[in-house]
Amino acid sequence: MNRRDELAANLAEVRDRIEKACAAARRDPSEVMLLAVTKTWPASDVELLYELGLRDFAENRDQEAGAKAAQLGHLADARWHMVGRLQRNKAKSVVGWADQVDSVDSVRLAEALAKAARAAGRKLDVLLQVSIDGDTSRGGVAVADVAEVANVITRSGDLILRGAMTVAPLTMKPAQAFEALASVVSGLRDDHPTAVELSAGMSGDLEDAISHGSTCVRVGTALLGGRRLTSP
Repeated sequence: MNRRDELAANLAEVRDRIEKACAAARRDPSEVMLLAVTKTWPASDVELLYELGLRDFAENRDQEAGAKAAQLGHLADARWHMVGRLQRNKAKSVVGWADQVDSVDSVRLAEALAKAARAAGRKLDVLLQVSIDGDTSRGGVAVADVAEVANVITRSGDLILRGAMTVAPLTMKPAQAFEALASVVSGLRDDHPTAVELSAGMSGDLEDAISHGSTCVRVGTALLGGRRLTSP
């Protein structure tokens, strides 16, 4: 099986899982975006997934992602998401290639991204990364601090708050984590009308996420195979 056929088969299987999960939750599959996590995989894989119909791709390392996005600049409507932990000194570089940063987890990072977006003369879509269990050492803002960071994002005028994301902690059942995130997003929507996205669920737990209202599942392994250890 060549790489295109392999990716096509994987994509069909993932889409089938999403459709079945949506049916079980009585949701329309069109409500759930499939975000392909292409970190460590070559640009050629992204191009194949694009040809197979995907448009949103996630990366977690600025240097790798910037080079990949530049190489694939001819894919005019491809959207690039930064999903990894981001240092403030990388804000300017990330604004140069990312359409959305899904991992905003502090006031200082929000301010750095807003400054970089302003300098670039553009608006930047962002998600708040929420630490459901409160262990912010792994990334994410504590639930108690969500409102503060959200307000900074909205007041900046340069960032557009699109919602929130989380990764289910190993110490919690995924369903429990996703239920908690749904509650956070519900509160965000009351004060920030643009914050409609609930990004949760990966290859191993996307069904649980969809059952709790996820609007975006981030899938890497189930699409592309076992993670490569080094960047191409």
